[in-house]
Amino acid sequence: MKQKTFSQIVVLWKTDKKQYVKKSSFSAYSLLLENHLLPHFGRHILIEEAEIQAFVFVKLEQGLSQKTIKDILIVLKMVLKYGAKNKWIENHSFDVQFPTEREKNQLEVLSRSHQKKVMQHIQEHFTFRNLGVFICLSSGMRIGEVCALTWEDIDTDNGIIHIRKTIQRIYVIEEDVRKTELLIDTPKTKNSIREVPMSRDLLRLLKPVKKIVNPSFFVLTNDAKPTEPRTYRSFYKNLMQELGMPDLKFHGLRHSFATRCIESKCDYKTVSVLLGHSNISTTLNLYVHPNMEQKKKAIDQMFRNLR
Repeated sequence: MKQKTFSQIVVLWKTDKKQYVKKSSFSAYSLLLENHLLPHFGRHILIEEAEIQAFVFVKLEQGLSQKTIKDILIVLKMVLKYGAKNKWIENHSFDVQFPTEREKNQLEVLSRSHQKKVMQHIQEHFTFRNLGVFICLSSGMRIGEVCALTWEDIDTDNGIIHIRKTIQRIYVIEEDVRKTELLIDTPKTKNSIREVPMSRDLLRLLKPVKKIVNPSFFVLTNDAKPTEPRTYRSFYKNLMQELGMPDLKFHGLRHSFATRCIESKCDYKTVSVLLGHSNISTTLNLYVHPNMEQKKKAIDQMFRNLR
């Protein structure tokens, strides 16, 4: 068994992995390796569970979220598994503990009245860039999906939006050159390729425009060149400030759409499909939180049955 260091294994693993995953995933893995794993474990020939646990505490201390750290550990596991398969390193499965998170993260959503105000404003001040915010509130699209939307994805005859691509700026490391590039690709998972019906208001907004635009142009720019998520995010931030809205992340528009669906008593499976989640548990964990009224009802019902 010819032992190799972690960083030597990483080089071989990347060459292998590149053949199987999307360019954007590969870029994300490379970034996590470069920024976190290689500086910490690069020279190691053996990686013990205790060291990984210590690494987790260091990262929490640096202010990384548990989700980010878990993503980093997934990459670490993949590399170690690959190294062990090729007998370059001993693979001990590791089980890392995280401190209990005390604060329940509140989902950020627009209140009904704020959502109405934003949608009203966009209907009265139509611009292609404004339209994107309206579309997200009406369909729950992700920012990369709305930036990649072209007019041919919008079917006003049948009132359907086809979501089939996403756009993101990825970080590319080739040899020793580091650069970023804009990538238009299929969405996150196969469930993300989906069709969302348009609301009446959205259809009324889009029908006249659709007749006169170039079908291959991007919706948000009405041009052959798209806007990228970072640029659109700052446009959105300014729009919300201008309207005196709470400081809500762009992704909050998707949360608001989902929350309105659940409030309207839509069945969860449908909401899950509209959002393009790969399984319904994602939807349930994120959006289905019984409120006090529902909790009381459950308790009353239970005791009524006991009588």
